[in-house]
Formats: sequence, C-alpha cells, structure tokens
Amino acid sequence: MAEDANDDIKAMSFEQALEALERIVENLERGDVPLDQSIRIYERGESLKAHCDRLLKAAEDKVEKIRLSRDGKPAGVEPLDGA
Repeated sequence: MAEDANDDIKAMSFEQALEALERIVENLERGDVPLDQSIRIYERGESLKAHCDRLLKAAEDKVEKIRLSRDGKPAGVEPLDGA
C-alpha cells in the first residue's frame, strides 16, 4: 500500500484510529470482501495499529505517579515505571 495512502492516519486521534481499525476487523471477519481489497485494508489496519501503539506509548510516557512524603502528603511526581 502506498505510504501516502496512509497519510491521513498520522492526523487521527487514538479513538479515531481505533474505530477505523475496528471497522477493518469487522469487514475482514465478515469475509465478503474481495481478496485484493482484503489485502489493502489489512495493510491499512497494520498502519492503524502501529499508529495506536505510538500514541499509547506517548501517553504512557506522560503518565506520572504522585510521590508521597513520609507523612502521606504529595511531594512531587515521578515516571509511572520509576525510570
């Protein structure tokens, strides 16, 4: 599939990409899509999945946990995974 055919994916939010991916899965599961079209939409699905993975990783990198002092009061934040 041509790279520019997936350029729209880069502008999608996580929710938009996930919804598009779910539609692709439904179409493929129905099995009434011609083989050449199935291949094209499968490839688009792979691009959507990769985009969702990138967005999730970026969100995980932003998630922080609150550090508490010995007396239980907020004392700052740190990365969720402690890195």
